[in-house]
Amino acid sequence: MQPDESERNPDRTLVLEAFADTIIPGEKRFPGDRSVAGVSAGGGAVAAGAVELLENPAGGLAEGLDSLVFSLNDHAREYAADHGLTPDPTVPPFVALPFDHRTALVADLTKPDHPEKQMWVGLALFSNMAFDSAAHLSTPAALAAGHPGLLTIGYEQPQADGIWRFESFSYGRQLADLHPDTTATGSPA
Repeated sequence: MQPDESERNPDRTLVLEAFADTIIPGEKRFPGDRSVAGVSAGGGAVAAGAVELLENPAGGLAEGLDSLVFSLNDHAREYAADHGLTPDPTVPPFVALPFDHRTALVADLTKPDHPEKQMWVGLALFSNMAFDSAAHLSTPAALAAGHPGLLTIGYEQPQADGIWRFESFSYGRQLADLHPDTTATGSPA
């Protein structure tokens, strides 16, 4: 079961959004948006539902998100001190970092020799999955809602009856004959 809006820690959400936006940037959702840096046009990982995917218990990261956020903010404090930055105290430390510094910190955390690499790469993968595959949504629902990632990668819309049919072959030629027991809907018999 996912937490509803009233149960979520707003600072946690801001930090997770800022991390996801660092992985796949998007445009600000409103003028005062602090977690989405606004360095790209269109929707990024946040608009694609990265936080919803991360909070889904089926993914296996939901129970550890509070610890990840705490650790990420701790790393952001150290990074800011090491780089002579004075972060805005009104937002969590990672959110307070300018985008280029967020990117540099995440690059450091995901280096092959970083001792915590696995957890940061996992967080980055979920941000990518939310954008590239809408893993937390049904594909028809995601497309109907205008999912930014699926639209960006050119995911085809189903036909009017809700079935995907492709008139041309993706390799420009048919690679194999249909099995003789294939049904009219394309399923094996």
